Amino acid sequence: MKLILLFSHTLTDKQIADAKLSLGIDEFVYLPSDIQAIWSQIPATVSDITPYLEPIKAYLKAHAHQGDYVLIQGDFGATYQMVNFAKEQGLLPIYSTNLRESIEQEIDGKVIKQSIFVHQLYREY
Repeated sequence: MKLILLFSHTLTDKQIADAKLSLGIDEFVYLPSDIQAIWSQIPATVSDITPYLEPIKAYLKAHAHQGDYVLIQGDFGATYQMVNFAKEQGLLPIYSTNLRESIEQEIDGKVIKQSIFVHQLYREY
């Protein structure tokens, strides 16, 4: 079972272990650098991003097979479009849920807040 990563980060060890255990994943597919660059830099100044996403759709058509999982997280509009596209192609779009832990420290009279995200599980869109 394959998991294609339409995602701007590297999976954590916990995400990998959970994907193997809960989804039966045995192959993780990161995007090639040119496709990853498109996904990671969705332009904020373009009102219609549909044409911008065409290379990503072409990549999925060429490399994904019906029943493969696709982890889709990123720009809200791009995510929405790609989730719909994935479903049309018979793919299984998912996302990672996280528990956020906040830590506050006072350093030199300033309060510094740090958020730590801990993977919990995958959900289908």
